Amino acid sequence: MLYTFRYSPFNADIRAILRYMQPGDCLLLIEDGVLAGLTDTVPLEDLLVSSLSVYALQEDIEARGLAVRFSDKIPRISYTDFVNLTIEHQQHFAW
Repeated sequence: MLYTFRYSPFNADIRAILRYMQPGDCLLLIEDGVLAGLTDTVPLEDLLVSSLSVYALQEDIEARGLAVRFSDKIPRISYTDFVNLTIEHQQHFAW
């Protein structure tokens, strides 16, 4: 299953979504959800200790001016890659 997380992790419980995810699931950070990938933050630590595939939408990182502060441990993907993830994962859940 593909999960998209679009809210700031500082205003939403990202740990809740991580508890629902299963091995093989994919989490894509979009919109304000890309804030979860900022270096030296608790949300980033939570994502990195999970065994999930986590990605972030490059355009949303750039739109928020976060490219320099965004962790290099989370792959950045394009809209084309986003479409490919939706094809790969037939079920989608948006947070």
